[in-house]
Amino acid sequence: MNSNTEYDLIVIGSGVAGGIVAYHVAKQNLKVLILEAGPRLDRGQLIETFRHSARKDSMAPYPKLSYAPQADPVGQPDYLIYKSHPYHTAYVRAVGGATLHWGGISWRFVTKDFKLRSHYGVGRDWPIDYTDLEPYYQQAELEIGVAGVSINALDQPRSAPFPLPPVPFSYMDQQLHKGLYRAGFNYVPEPAARNTRPYDSRPPCCGSNSCIPICPTGAQYTGVVHIDKAEAAGAALITNAVVYKLEDAVVNGQSTLVKVHYKTPDGKSHAVRGKQFVIAANAIETPKLMLMSKSTAYPNGVGNSSGLVGRNLMDHPATGAEFTLKEPVYSGRGPITIGAIVNYLDGEFRSKLAAKKISVGNSQFAPSVANELIEQGLAGKELKQQVAYLANRKVGSYTMHEQLPNPNNRVTLSKTKFDALGLPHPEIYWSIDEYEYQSALETKQLYEKIAKLIGAVEHQVIFELVSDAHSMGTTIMGRDKTDSVVDQNCRCHDLDNLYIAGSAVFPSGSAVNPTLTIAALSGRLADHLVEKLAKRSFNHDSMAPERR
Repeated sequence: MNSNTEYDLIVIGSGVAGGIVAYHVAKQNLKVLILEAGPRLDRGQLIETFRHSARKDSMAPYPKLSYAPQADPVGQPDYLIYKSHPYHTAYVRAVGGATLHWGGISWRFVTKDFKLRSHYGVGRDWPIDYTDLEPYYQQAELEIGVAGVSINALDQPRSAPFPLPPVPFSYMDQQLHKGLYRAGFNYVPEPAARNTRPYDSRPPCCGSNSCIPICPTGAQYTGVVHIDKAEAAGAALITNAVVYKLEDAVVNGQSTLVKVHYKTPDGKSHAVRGKQFVIAANAIETPKLMLMSKSTAYPNGVGNSSGLVGRNLMDHPATGAEFTLKEPVYSGRGPITIGAIVNYLDGEFRSKLAAKKISVGNSQFAPSVANELIEQGLAGKELKQQVAYLANRKVGSYTMHEQLPNPNNRVTLSKTKFDALGLPHPEIYWSIDEYEYQSALETKQLYEKIAKLIGAVEHQVIFELVSDAHSMGTTIMGRDKTDSVVDQNCRCHDLDNLYIAGSAVFPSGSAVNPTLTIAALSGRLADHLVEKLAKRSFNHDSMAPERR
């Protein structure tokens, strides 16, 4: 690659955020480069790896990379260094990012999620509101293909219906709905970026029940969809390019970025020049890069004059439950999650307790039941009979709790542990506050009630408050540059041409999955960049000497 080439836009990261930004800018005939730390992976090979692996967790199919290590509690447990409460998150560093192994759940925030401080006196307000993002929610739903149905009880105004009908309730969901509905639980289909009919050249869901860690057919959206479209529109992609430094300079009296430096797996360093830059990694890798990028102007890391880069790490602390029912419900047919209880997404209780979403899992229990019974000494015909009997009567649930931003929850750089390229491992400080803990205690009581309503003969509550792999908030958005990292347009307060795409900018995390809001913010950011680049091009052309 010609090191003298200057790109209109350089995007760091190729997940849903980077893909959407790159695609919308590239289709305006602007010169776009995407840098991805990991490789481009083959779906067929990933499926084969998963099929033959003893592991069946969310990271099982994905390769371990010494040059671009990733959060993998089983395969690479020493990459994230836990400095307080364990933070067992997981993400893939490859083309497509975390959407390679997500569950596809694609909720909009409710309106008050954007103004938590104003309405409930806790947390922080966003510098934008729901109406600013609604057109982009609609755009994102169309582009990633969200199947869903409007829920009147939730304050999520819509300008148009979902592009796809919802994933239908399984037999299990139908049976649970009967008991829960009578007791006032609003049990609804979760919106999902999963085709319920052919859409965008992708097939409908085949019900394989392996959405996590990989959809075998491509019916479920991944960020690869937008990366492919960005390349078709003219964007360039470099894989296995680990960005380790953002180079700043003073241009026309203003602090600005001029170059990105990256390393290839062989350790060689390269640099590329750009006009505008977007970091679209994730809420751990984004602050890690910014903190590594020290300079005379930014001795504590580029864009970190507020000291908040890496701070306010949020997730959705999760608890779970497992129920054994009297009658079979045949969990495991269809996608891994279909329905959820949404009574607790919003309400006055949020002044004291975290909001939450109680999802009902649709996983296949045969493997875990078989392992338990084998440990008890069962074998042969009796083992098969008991597995068939119990697995068909099992139901699982997990509850995501909203987490308030806390500056003590943060990402920092290790001074003692480094990867194969000599880059520091991230250190993670993450703890649970009373706001989340008391809500989780209420969840435990709700699970006791739910057990009776659905006719469970046995149940177990797993009260651990673990990461739900939804890292958010480490380059938080706000209007005050002393109290936030980026502004309402996701632009870094300190530099005119550095932007951050993804959940790292979230001032609050809601109690729903973040991906659709990431996609909507990315569409909005892309429009801002197109307008900005067009204006600069116009101003440059208007200053050109007149031809005679």
